Amino acid sequence: MTAAMDLADEQGLAGLTIRALAARLSVRPMAAYHYISDKEQLLDLIVDGVFEQIEQPTPGLPWRPELHRRCLSVHAAMRRHPWALGLVDSRTSAGPATLAAHDAVLGTMLSDGFTPAQAARAFALLDSYVYGFALQENSIPLQDPSTAPDVVAAMLEAMDADLYPHLVSFTLAHVLVPGYNFGDEFEPGLDLVLDAVAGLL
Repeated sequence: MTAAMDLADEQGLAGLTIRALAARLSVRPMAAYHYISDKEQLLDLIVDGVFEQIEQPTPGLPWRPELHRRCLSVHAAMRRHPWALGLVDSRTSAGPATLAAHDAVLGTMLSDGFTPAQAARAFALLDSYVYGFALQENSIPLQDPSTAPDVVAAMLEAMDADLYPHLVSFTLAHVLVPGYNFGDEFEPGLDLVLDAVAGLL
């Protein structure tokens, strides 16, 4: 599973094939098929591998710090494995780590005062924020703080300040400030989402 995840990290899901995995493991493709029936099963396995890397909350402990820690860990996992963004909630054959992760989140909320309906809404809200932020972070061309100023400067040159005055002034006053990193917005935003979740109780 580790070899398959490494291959996906390097080449994306398009490069993750049974044949490529067999080559990575220095075995014949037919030998790999002895353990993995097809690519769908391989995807199930690597998704479960992602969930194994995520720190899960502990039911019975206060929900907010536990879910805060869990969301930070999910975000870190999505940054390590951006290919997982479209897969984590798409599998119909969930592995044990995936099931345990969902059980832990629900158990943490249900044991600390959430009704099932409130837990469902909170779970959806938290994962929408975490996965959505990771998707945006992975898509925008500002991931590398060392090159971001050059990228933004080039974008500014294409903007007409008369047509887009707010966008230009925001970019100059915020995005081009030394040390700006879009990823730094994740945790403050998470606190706002957790405030909203607290409002469900």
